Amino acid sequence: MERNQSFSERVRSHRLATSFVLLGTLSAGVIGGSLLTGTVHGAMQQKSDTSDATPLRVPPIASQSNQFTQIAKQVGPAVVNINTESLPKQSTNPRGRRGAVPRRGQGGGDDGQGGGDQGDMQDFFNKFFGGGGGGQGDDDDDGGDGAGGERRALGSGFIVDPRGYIVTNNHVVDKADKIFVKLSTDSENDPGRPARVVGVDKDTDLAVIKIDSTTPLPTVKLGNSDGAQVGDWVLAIGSPFSLSQTVTAGIVSAKNRSVNDGGGSQFQKFIQTDAAINPGNSGGPLLDMTGAVIGVNTAIYTQSMGSVGVGFAMPSNTVISVYNMLISPDHKVVRGSIGISFQPGISSAVSRVYGFSKGGVLISTVTPGGPSAKAGLKPQDVITAIDGTPVKDGDDLVANVAPRHPGTTAKLTYLRDGKENSVTVTIGDRAQTVASVDGEDDDKPGAPAAPDVTQTRLGMSVTAVPSELATRLKIPGGVIVSNVKPGSFADDLPLGKGDIITEVNRKQITDENSFRAAITSLKSGDDVVFVVRPAQMRTSSSFLGGRLP
Repeated sequence: MERNQSFSERVRSHRLATSFVLLGTLSAGVIGGSLLTGTVHGAMQQKSDTSDATPLRVPPIASQSNQFTQIAKQVGPAVVNINTESLPKQSTNPRGRRGAVPRRGQGGGDDGQGGGDQGDMQDFFNKFFGGGGGGQGDDDDDGGDGAGGERRALGSGFIVDPRGYIVTNNHVVDKADKIFVKLSTDSENDPGRPARVVGVDKDTDLAVIKIDSTTPLPTVKLGNSDGAQVGDWVLAIGSPFSLSQTVTAGIVSAKNRSVNDGGGSQFQKFIQTDAAINPGNSGGPLLDMTGAVIGVNTAIYTQSMGSVGVGFAMPSNTVISVYNMLISPDHKVVRGSIGISFQPGISSAVSRVYGFSKGGVLISTVTPGGPSAKAGLKPQDVITAIDGTPVKDGDDLVANVAPRHPGTTAKLTYLRDGKENSVTVTIGDRAQTVASVDGEDDDKPGAPAAPDVTQTRLGMSVTAVPSELATRLKIPGGVIVSNVKPGSFADDLPLGKGDIITEVNRKQITDENSFRAAITSLKSGDDVVFVVRPAQMRTSSSFLGGRLP
């Protein structure tokens, strides 16, 4: 807690010092002239008769409540402050995270073309907000303590379910080892409530996290972003520069805005606003005049590290669709694909030569073995309609295909050599087609790798003890710790690199399979006890235990 408090104070003092220095200087000048000289001269030394002066009184409160005031009061309690910690990625010290003493010295297209990659998106956020490397995103209120030390980032979010489900940006929580959420009712010195990630979608830069609460939490209401019009009043609420519950106002400046120079994803079509958005606002709500959320504040364009009136929010209709998929049992976003790529923004000359001046999509490449390839489509074919609905351009095609479920079918109308044809295509999983194009998982395109329970539950990696070492130590086998994730359960025990685990909860460990079998049966809240031969003290065993979070 002390570390969080000191960090908060450092951030606040750092952010506010430069902002208020001019006002402080002006005030000092006035005060210096009237108070700090110590003496007064001339006519001011004469005593004045003030018997005819009328004392000033504080007037009664005059109600000036307006729509902005009402919305701020209504929505504010559901807007949260999000702090994250990113710990060093390699454990170089065998001691635990909680100060435990070391044990005796031990150790664009429908499948992704035209939208840029995630690295480009990170450059986009770094450009707009000055975020550091490592994927921390745009809201780095960096409280890091040097190379290899902890990093902290700051963002916002809003509660959409009274059970504690919160929407924010992926770049706010990306690669965070610890996430803390502070409610508007929490005290200033409260470090926040621990949160866990439910699911993320990098293509839209959205994330869902959850906190636990014994009582229902206040929530926002979601609006229909299609109803927002250019010129409509909007409010933004968030924690810019660590100043929580900050409300700013502006208008909708534009809709369906792509940020092409940042390499953003083709699934990012923003609401543009001039409501002031600054580092720390990311993940917070953009509200219409009914108090409904019509967007998630995501980024700004700036060359000064602050708002210049060009902000971008992910529309609420996109947020709702992504949220519903992230809270599903798979906790991932599934998008349809027909396995083609196309060139966005082609010239009118190209469309005239290929005979689709009234709209269509010119296929650049067809993914080998993908849905379109199986249906017989070829490069230079022009898709003009899907299920009878005309396709104007690539964005129109993606908007039609992406929401479709893999395994369903669609009738494509296309032109080849000026002749109109039609074919039925089975929709594929976009993640699988992208993996196939990238050459990943050639045997099973798109199949997720089996999770390593040792890493996910304990925060460490292990390998089998070499037979020569087992013989020398006179043990039947075991596993040796090869890496420990800082801040993890294993690190807190503390386990260290080079330690040999011979038992887990009184079950003998002989190899990696027996170790994983013992770990797989554990669940949150279980007591876990390891029998360990420390890295630098092989002749005797230590007993390390804790409750699995």
